[in-house]
Amino acid sequence: MAVKLRLQRFGAKKRPYYRVVATNSTSPRDGRFIEIIGTYHPIEKNDVIKIDEQKALDWLAKGAQPTDTVKSLFNKLGINEKFANSKK
Repeated sequence: MAVKLRLQRFGAKKRPYYRVVATNSTSPRDGRFIEIIGTYHPIEKNDVIKIDEQKALDWLAKGAQPTDTVKSLFNKLGINEKFANSKK
């Protein structure tokens, strides 16, 4: 089972907000997920990003692959850097 870290869309039309979830790669975008890792509100003034770093690092250590968007969110928060340092 390949696990991905990706966004799950919520909110009204033209007012999206997203959950960052760990899910099976074959599950649909808004379908079944394993665990909620955080939230992302792109419409807010300062792009509110709330991610539980420990959960994210645990899933990365287990081999979960983040999508490009989630990877860029992790870069903004410095999670990718922490994960790279923990591997050394």
